[in-house]
Amino acid sequence: MADNAEHTEPSGAEKMFGDFAPALVAYTDDVLFGQVWKRPELSPKERSLVTVAALTTSGNTEQLVYHLGLAKENGATEQELIEAITHLAFYAGWPKAMSAMAVAKQVFRGE
Repeated sequence: MADNAEHTEPSGAEKMFGDFAPALVAYTDDVLFGQVWKRPELSPKERSLVTVAALTTSGNTEQLVYHLGLAKENGATEQELIEAITHLAFYAGWPKAMSAMAVAKQVFRGE
């Protein structure tokens, strides 16, 4: 959580868990997005593609809704993301790729 949280909109983690799980919110905001995502060794777009791949291969499609949008903000195109999920069908398994693609279609087309 940022020191100036009273001047900024709450993070997604804070909106979801607020006072329920403050440590998880702090780790998410300060460590994951405040430190790990800021490391210069990978670009934000590369980090997004890796994250989408990890979520797809693990079957965590609920988190894909947020991360597909973030990937677009970080410079990944819808076509690149669709291609990445298609590619993962052969490595992660067809059902996981189909589930991830259903989320992508919902996020990108509202269907």
